Amino acid sequence: MIKVTDLSKNYSTVEAVKSISFNIQDGEIVGFLGANGAGKTTTLKMMTGYLVPTSGQIEFNDLNIIDDTHEIQKQIGYLPELNPLYTEMRVYEYLEFLAGIRKIIGRKFKEALSRVIEECGLRGVVHKNIADCSKGYRQRIGLAAAMIHDPKILILDEPVTGLDPNQIVEIRGLIKQLGKEKLVFMSSHILQEIQATVDRIMIINQGEIVANGTSDELMSNFMGNVILNIEVKGAAPETIEHIQAKVPSVKFVSLNTSNDIQQIQFEYGKDQDPREDIFRYAVENHWTILKMTPHTTNLEDIFRDLTTESDAHA
Repeated sequence: MIKVTDLSKNYSTVEAVKSISFNIQDGEIVGFLGANGAGKTTTLKMMTGYLVPTSGQIEFNDLNIIDDTHEIQKQIGYLPELNPLYTEMRVYEYLEFLAGIRKIIGRKFKEALSRVIEECGLRGVVHKNIADCSKGYRQRIGLAAAMIHDPKILILDEPVTGLDPNQIVEIRGLIKQLGKEKLVFMSSHILQEIQATVDRIMIINQGEIVANGTSDELMSNFMGNVILNIEVKGAAPETIEHIQAKVPSVKFVSLNTSNDIQQIQFEYGKDQDPREDIFRYAVENHWTILKMTPHTTNLEDIFRDLTTESDAHA
């Protein structure tokens, strides 16, 4: 388990991370979502021991990141946003080099290599130069490097940045598979990717956690009123103005008229659905309904509402 308590990081007068707190349980895939510059990378670097917090605590079970940095780093597999590969080396050589740093040699290395090759799908490139591998395979190599010591925790910073749609699907499947056995904490600014991959979403904006929960929980907590867009023909202005008296559950928002077609926008509460009442009113007043489309809040709306451009360091 990871426990973050009142974590802050200042760069001179800039507050990049502002007293954030959260927990992540074993076997959980958690997405850390935010706009560029929101504080995601700074948070991950503090969690992995590469940056010292200005204040606050980061605990991995009974270990503290300040007092037990090296012991915690033994348990973490970290893939930075800028995947640090030695492209002149062969895949096999690169993984052997990193394993050697961790004193994984001989038979233990062969077993570890066989495991990550299988888990990361590297069988076809293991003897190729990294420079000759595609971006998708380079991300797989980065993941293999992060996993060579079989860590309990994976921390991934923007793991699908720069990948094409097919490569994104491949890496997504790999991360979901890894999440069955490991705690996975991954950052991204791509909402669709986070939503498709993780069990829980945290949103950070200007260094502060502004949302934390499953997709359904976020939708439930932040869903506001429903906007109903109606396109009709032959609606007299006075009948449009009078509808709120007949259908009190709706609030009139706007009206645009073009070529005898009226585009009307109403708003109503998420627990009320006035469409049947509006339909009956339209029939009584000789409207021809061409379209009636409700728009409810989705995660993209929530993300836009909660995040703004930030001048903070990433």
